[in-house]
Amino acid sequence: MTLKDLTSRPTSRRSFLTALAAGGAATALAGCSTSTSPGGGGGGGGQRISYFSWDNQEDSKPVLDLWNEQNPDIAVDFSNAPPVAEYIAALQTRVLSGTAADVFCIAAENKTNLIDGSAVVDLSGKPFMSGINEFNAATYGRDGKPYGMSTASWGAGIAYNRALLQQVGADGVPETWDEFLALCAELKAAGITPYIEAVTGPSLVVAGFLGAQNAAQGGAMDTAIFDGSSTFEEQWTDPLAQWVRLWDEGYATRDAVGITGDQGRDEFAQGRAAMTVMGPWDVPTLRSSAADLDFSLARIPALSGGSVFLAGAASPGYAINAKSENQELAERFLTFLASAEVVKAQNEALGSITTTADYEPTVDPALEVVAQGVRAGDIYLPQIAWTRAEDKLNETGIAQAQLLVQGSQTPQGMAAEMDRTLASA
Repeated sequence: MTLKDLTSRPTSRRSFLTALAAGGAATALAGCSTSTSPGGGGGGGGQRISYFSWDNQEDSKPVLDLWNEQNPDIAVDFSNAPPVAEYIAALQTRVLSGTAADVFCIAAENKTNLIDGSAVVDLSGKPFMSGINEFNAATYGRDGKPYGMSTASWGAGIAYNRALLQQVGADGVPETWDEFLALCAELKAAGITPYIEAVTGPSLVVAGFLGAQNAAQGGAMDTAIFDGSSTFEEQWTDPLAQWVRLWDEGYATRDAVGITGDQGRDEFAQGRAAMTVMGPWDVPTLRSSAADLDFSLARIPALSGGSVFLAGAASPGYAINAKSENQELAERFLTFLASAEVVKAQNEALGSITTTADYEPTVDPALEVVAQGVRAGDIYLPQIAWTRAEDKLNETGIAQAQLLVQGSQTPQGMAAEMDRTLASA
């Protein structure tokens, strides 16, 4: 997620965008925004490179400004589509039509299709990969070969407004889900909206539940699902049933299917909800838009017999289009993106928990617990663990989660639909 709305959002997802001029029509049809060199400058020598991302122009501007300063002879044609479904659909359209950007994001939801379809370049042995964390490289790799350059990891947890929780005598988020729901009941009784979550994808809370469940099974949960010895229905039904209690018991609005992750964050920022699910990418925005807000993040509370966990994964990577005619410039762009200066800019501007070897990230105090979990490896995202049909499973997960929150689907029914999607893929 993040990765924003997956978390997005997953995530944290990072990117600075570009699109070929020939892709403009596809961009418009996909609901994407397009701009050229959003930082200004560039292009003095007439060379151009295109970049397509799911980060917006505002988030991308600091890095693109830096590129323009260092490379005044090479302009970046930048475009974006919001995560996750719109970005995946837009990129797929461009790849299939031969109009994909020179560099684009490779994410959990499309990595298998891109790698299997020979749409991305093997980055093995490239100098810019030397400082990339092994976990991040493996996330976007196959058979020991990396196809995406991921410079950060992320973890999402429960953000809480200290002042609102203190009104009911709570110092923070409980470690168990039953206690968490009890806290929601106390907040509701006090006239405080307990929780808000944008349902724009499979829930990050459910991902935390599943991560703890997977850890308890020795990391074998998804292997069992995909080799047929287990099913989504068997593994997902109870976590989904626990999550949807937030709506069934009146602690969150069923209108969540109509809001974006940014809108949910803004409701939290304005004190109109005591808690939400959030990733590192949201923290800088909160610091600037709600400077007086006293908040922090905690791990996802544990289900009975489980452990506290985080939704999380290696952030989306940068991939080179295998059909790009600008391979040398694309490698130059990835070299730039892997530099300590750019990684620092990402960390400072977006709150990224960067993982490269040559830069130690500064972590916002609100993210200390999350950063500890990320570094300990207590992060999980289903889309990363899936070994095939990620795009179709993700689409099913989005649609079914929205139906579940609206009260027109059951947890078991949603899990069964995931099984049917996998069987038909």
